[in-house]
Amino acid sequence: MFLEFVEGPLWYIALVIFVGGVALRLVDVFRHGRQPELAPARGPGLAGALRTIISRSWTAPGFTRGAAYHLVAGYMFHLGLFVVLFFAAPHIAFYEERILGFGWTPAPHWLFILAAILAFAGLMLAWLRRVMHPVMRQISTFDDHAAAILTFIVMFTGCMALLESHDSLRAIHMLTVEILMIYFPFSRLMHAFTFLIARGYTGAALGRKGVNA
Repeated sequence: MFLEFVEGPLWYIALVIFVGGVALRLVDVFRHGRQPELAPARGPGLAGALRTIISRSWTAPGFTRGAAYHLVAGYMFHLGLFVVLFFAAPHIAFYEERILGFGWTPAPHWLFILAAILAFAGLMLAWLRRVMHPVMRQISTFDDHAAAILTFIVMFTGCMALLESHDSLRAIHMLTVEILMIYFPFSRLMHAFTFLIARGYTGAALGRKGVNA
């Protein structure tokens, strides 16, 4: 009964809230538009946008030493999570059956395990820095901690579900995923959809002002 509920009604409720919430947040971002330019453009906006999107993917010269920990932990988590989300065999089967109607070749088992280890390690390292670094601790909010803890729980229950020893493990994993989906549009996790937009907007504005940044 519990498994039928989380894979049935609750899944569709979470999906509607996730898709609708993300769409509304993106509409709110784009509806503000761009501030009018009062001075003639000194450079191309598109080139500035692309340059900033790429250059902000690593630390600026002179800041590498202080930001290396955060950079490495961030890439470990995000790249590992990407592989687990989109190339784990159980997830591909779920997408094919419940969402897309088609699938693709999953990652080999060794790559999946490596990606999962990287994702767990990166998340834990990033969160430990958040709670132990004095400045990070001061600027962190409940949302930062809630997102990290909830993501960890989803990943952990996913590992337990892989054991396939009992349907309740899969049901618990589905429940945590759906809680995360409901929470996602109202949290800073939205940066998964907005970080390219923010970088591109900033880079385009700077490019039109003739700033090479």
